[in-house]
Amino acid sequence: MDLYKVRQELSIGIPLTNIPLRVTYYSRVSTTSEEQKTSLKNQQSYFEEIINKNKNWIYSKGYIDNGITGTSDIKRTSFMKMINDAKENKFDLIITKEISRFSRNTLDSIKYTRELLKNGVGVLFINDNINTILPDSELRLTIMSSLAQDEIRKLSERVKFGMKESIKKGTILGNQKIYGYKKINDKYIINNQQANIINEIYKLYATKNKSLHEIARILKSKNIKTTNNKHFSATALSRLIRNPKYKGYYVGGKCEVIDYMTKKVKLIPKNKWIMYKDYEKFPPIISEYLWNKANKRLNKLTKNNRFVII
Repeated sequence: MDLYKVRQELSIGIPLTNIPLRVTYYSRVSTTSEEQKTSLKNQQSYFEEIINKNKNWIYSKGYIDNGITGTSDIKRTSFMKMINDAKENKFDLIITKEISRFSRNTLDSIKYTRELLKNGVGVLFINDNINTILPDSELRLTIMSSLAQDEIRKLSERVKFGMKESIKKGTILGNQKIYGYKKINDKYIINNQQANIINEIYKLYATKNKSLHEIARILKSKNIKTTNNKHFSATALSRLIRNPKYKGYYVGGKCEVIDYMTKKVKLIPKNKWIMYKDYEKFPPIISEYLWNKANKRLNKLTKNNRFVII
């Protein structure tokens, strides 16, 4: 696209829809839920209708990211492909719903729209009424991007606060798959078949002094796998043995997101975890005595830097 020519036409009042352009679209939803999938299909139909009903525009296949967060652009494969295709002159204009769908990072919003303009490609943010082809668009884009980014920060803080309050109340968060249990509403019910295997693991480790590698080989020989359908590794077994839920304890507050943009997580020291006995929500699979015996051995060997061979 000849940006100078298009800007001249816009400056004398010619609508963007009256200018011959090759037009594509970008659409994104952040989860893979059925509701979001429906939203994505509606967005696709909406964009395609806008482009195809305009006789001056030539439709170019759109770019879609499904189930990808907007805080990290590099993970959005379709978005990055769109940026690369723009460099190859495959289209002139990108239409998208709003800035928060394009990028929630102010610096990235400016970076990518500048990069696109450098390659003769404009972006039309429909809901925000911003057309990056126009000279004053960057100021408006900066303001709107900053607002979108700050909304993510506020949302992150609200979620963090809500999670802390829920943990204090003993609420079980998420849909955690814990080997040995099945989750029903806000409680875990023992899976008897898996519970027998957990008992065997603890006894092999705590009373028969088998190493984690030996136990992993025994389980593999019996084709016993984790909830992710993988064979148990020594690392997976160490995590299983350390899990207080197997002795009937509620555990929360083990980690915290410290950067809402990068999603960087900080591990919380064990002495600051929220942990207490709760047989109602977590019926014990093994005795506290056996759990403590297994963990005493594991902690001793780990402290002596012998973890790799236990």
